[in-house]
Amino acid sequence: MAKKKQKAVEADYVLFDVVYDDGFRTSNRRVPTELLGGLDGDEPARAVIEEQDREIQRMSGKSRGAIKTITRSGK
Repeated sequence: MAKKKQKAVEADYVLFDVVYDDGFRTSNRRVPTELLGGLDGDEPARAVIEEQDREIQRMSGKSRGAIKTITRSGK
């Protein structure tokens, strides 16, 4: 039986690694691709990740520190 051809699928999100001021690090935080690029580059990712952190805090009751750096995963 012949193998099916795989379609090239553009990712709906980009993964980021986040380092907080206290040294804590998280990996593979998802940010929608459509928010990135243009004149702002990856800067909109910070706002998305901060919103994710607020949601995590609301659900868990645990607060994260301020974000120190954000870089694309794999760089």
